[in-house]
Amino acid sequence: QHYYITNNLSMSFSLKALEYEQVERLVGLLNKQLPLHGCGNFPTLEVTLEAMVRAVKSSLQEQGVELRDVRLNGSAASYVVADSNIDTYNDVDLIFGVNLDEADSFKRVKEAVGESLLKLLPEQVSKMRLRSKMMVDAYVNKMVKVAQGNDCWSLMSLHNEGGCNVELKFVDKMRRQFEFSVDSFQIYLDPLLYYQTHSTVDMSKTFYPTVYGVSLYGDFEEAAGHLKEHWIDTIQPEEIRGGGLLKYARLLASGYKPLYPAKLARMERYMCSRFFIDFPDIDKQGEVIEKYLVGHCSASRGTVECARARYTYLMVLHRVIEQSTVCLMSHERRQTLRFITQAACACLKQANANSTSPSSMSSSSSSSACSSPVKNLNFRSRRHYNSNNRDYKTCYQGNKDYKSRISPTALPFIPGQLLYRCQS
Repeated sequence: QHYYITNNLSMSFSLKALEYEQVERLVGLLNKQLPLHGCGNFPTLEVTLEAMVRAVKSSLQEQGVELRDVRLNGSAASYVVADSNIDTYNDVDLIFGVNLDEADSFKRVKEAVGESLLKLLPEQVSKMRLRSKMMVDAYVNKMVKVAQGNDCWSLMSLHNEGGCNVELKFVDKMRRQFEFSVDSFQIYLDPLLYYQTHSTVDMSKTFYPTVYGVSLYGDFEEAAGHLKEHWIDTIQPEEIRGGGLLKYARLLASGYKPLYPAKLARMERYMCSRFFIDFPDIDKQGEVIEKYLVGHCSASRGTVECARARYTYLMVLHRVIEQSTVCLMSHERRQTLRFITQAACACLKQANANSTSPSSMSSSSSSSACSSPVKNLNFRSRRHYNSNNRDYKTCYQGNKDYKSRISPTALPFIPGQLLYRCQS
């Protein structure tokens, strides 16, 4: 079943009813226990996504915030739509469609998130002295508020030490809600939640709720085909914050391939230009790259694999910036490339060190061990390249040819091109 609709920005996209297997994956995702870690003495909340959604919906109603719908977004939605070739997701994005027209709407949304966290505390925890603001301070590690032009939304990210954060987006209107076709899916959760509340019949292949998915890229089946075949495609990358450059490099490093290689050079230039417009100095670039590595190059696979994945990612990013950046002065470009080389070198050094230490592969320490070198890079103190830097030199300790070895031109070429579909 396909239904074509048009949003307020005159972009058409299609709705599709999910198949039984996809609804089953969605139910499994909603019923999965996910720990939310608090700071200080606040306990870890072991909650399901379904319980989180219901708690937030209830708190929004109590705060008088008009709620239109709830959708699953991003890599978790792609996980539901995809076949068995995608078996994981980096984080969970939940979109709550709300009305933010009133002056205190953002404040009430923040209050609702705090109240929902209070509801999810274990029963044995005394809530007498706790307030919603304290809960937000303890469990939310990132807050964003945007209210300008065609954008009116807020984001609150709930912290998970394994990197699988739960991001709550409260959207009145958002000009751009996806980066590439493979992450353009959104799944409406309200029909499934209603079914689980009111139905007394268990789901089966012949009886299950009608749950709709949508691809904001355009055609649902086309986007699903890109996801299955590992193609990269997008429309108007210059409209994406950061140009989609960091996500693009991750897709290339993960083995995704170009659908329209002929448009590669122009589209990579657009992405690099937008990235350096949004993050103009090395401090901001280092901060956003560090956060992306911690959030998207998961440590769940083990310390060595995580460090190697980050090294591969950084070298792909280095190649794209080196070949496609035309908007920077030469010294600014060199500074950015040297910073990426140092970060990649630190990851490679860590992978080599941990591969010789069996104890570092224990599951209990893999997450913290993998994330610490990224956090300890101290981007601001290394903003100027120094050829005598000991960490840089000892990446290939014992190898006299370390300078040629670290050169991106001496590394194995990692294939991957940008896909681009002209918007008709």
